[in-house]
Parts: sequence; C-alpha cells; structure tokens
Amino acid sequence: PPELASKYANFSEGVCKPGYASALMTVIFPKFSKPAPMFLDDSFRKWARIRDFVPPFGIKGQDNLIKAILSATKDYRLTPALDSLSCRRCIIVGNGGVLANKSLGLKIDDYDVVVRLNSAPVKGFEKDVGGKTTLRITYPEGAIQKMEQYEKDSLFVLAGFKWQDFKWLKYIVYKEKVSASDGFWKSVATRVPREPHEIRILNPYFIQEAAFSFIGLPFNNGLMGRGNIPTLGSVAITMALHNCDEVAVAGFGYDMSSPNAPLHYYENIKMLAIKE
Repeated sequence: PPELASKYANFSEGVCKPGYASALMTVIFPKFSKPAPMFLDDSFRKWARIRDFVPPFGIKGQDNLIKAILSATKDYRLTPALDSLSCRRCIIVGNGGVLANKSLGLKIDDYDVVVRLNSAPVKGFEKDVGGKTTLRITYPEGAIQKMEQYEKDSLFVLAGFKWQDFKWLKYIVYKEKVSASDGFWKSVATRVPREPHEIRILNPYFIQEAAFSFIGLPFNNGLMGRGNIPTLGSVAITMALHNCDEVAVAGFGYDMSSPNAPLHYYENIKMLAIKE
C-alpha cells in the first residue's frame, strides 16, 4: 500500500528518471562529483582519492593483494545487462525490523539493482524483503558462513575495512585455506560459493565519502579510529548515489516507539533489547 511504502521505504514511482539522484545530491552537497566507479578495477592505483589512504578509506599498502585478486576475478563491473541500461533504479535493503510484515517484497524486486548487506537472509522472508539480490556487500566477519544460505546468482562484494579483509578475499578467490585467527574479531566464512568472476571489491572511496563528507565523522588523520567508521548501510547508499539514476532505501531506522517490535526482520529479538 502507498501509505506503507512512504513510511517504510522511499520507493520511486513511474518511469526511471535519468540522473535524478546525482542531480539532487549536487544540490544538497555542491561538492558531490558523480564519477566514482562502483568497484576497483585494474587501474585502481591511478585513483588519487584512495591512493593515499590506508583501509578502510583507501588502498595504500594493499597494492599486491588487490592486484592478485583482480588478476583472478577479471571482471570489475555489474552484469552486461545492467551496465547497458540507460536508466538504473537501485534499492538498498537494510536489516531493520521495520520491514517485518509489511509485504514490500514485490516492490523491492521491481528495482534493477537490489543490494543486501552482510548475512541478512532472503529465503523464507520473500514476502517482506523480496527474493532478488544483485549485490551482497559484506566483510569477513559479516559474511554468510552457511553455504546453503547464499542466493544463487548475486555478486559477492567485499567492503574492505582492514588489510586482513583483502588477505581474506585473496584466500577466498584462490580457494586457499583461511586462518580463523588472522586478525578477525569473530569467526569468518572459510568459503564463499562464488567463482572469481562473481566477486568484486567495493571502491573504498565510498567508505571515505560516507564517513567524512556525508556523516561528518572525525577525520583522525585519515586513519580508522574510534567513532569514525560509517555503517555498511550508509556506505552502500553512497555507492548507489554515484552509480544509479534513482536510489531507494528500505529497512533502515528503528521504531523506538514500539518496544516489542522486532529489531531485525529475520529474528525475534525485540526493540526493547536496545534499551537494556
């Protein structure tokens, strides 16, 4: 229903409007510059915006790992069909409980690009969150660990927050043994059911821009520190603003007025848990 769509997501209606998102962002942020590739490609060293920053805000010190990964993946874009669209509509699906029992699945699936985050499940929740996944953006600690929970045809996209994340992705791409104690703060996936050409590295500029330009987190000399890491959702939205003509979001925000509402759409933990 329209009233639910407007309350729980900013869905667009009608014909796709070319350049709409970037035009609006230029009004809100005059320094916004649309050219920013979605994924790293074999020219990644030439991009000054990320060259001089260490992860998560850049690629300094990671040249060899990234080069090794890209030499195996050999594909740095979306699908040919999506790249050929004259106007691209994208939706970032968050994990919030505000999606539960809202029956927005068909609306979400109508978008050209559906982006999901970390291990948020789809199977069994299609009515509310849709069944389509174009990109699944994650990092080692957030990646799905049970192979059967992966959708069949999405691109696996790494958001690298530390150098160990790139090392982990190299293990995954080359199907090498992953060491669980390799600098991670929790257990990580040791395998991802994707071939190298289905794996991408998210441009770290989006982490940088989300943190410092859009949210205004502490710069901390360009180093990762306490309180200056943006959420993965904000990073995904930033990516979409640069690469999609229209951008919608669903499943973000918390309904603090309903303590018994679900915290996430896929589990029984209640909003009340945040206050405890």
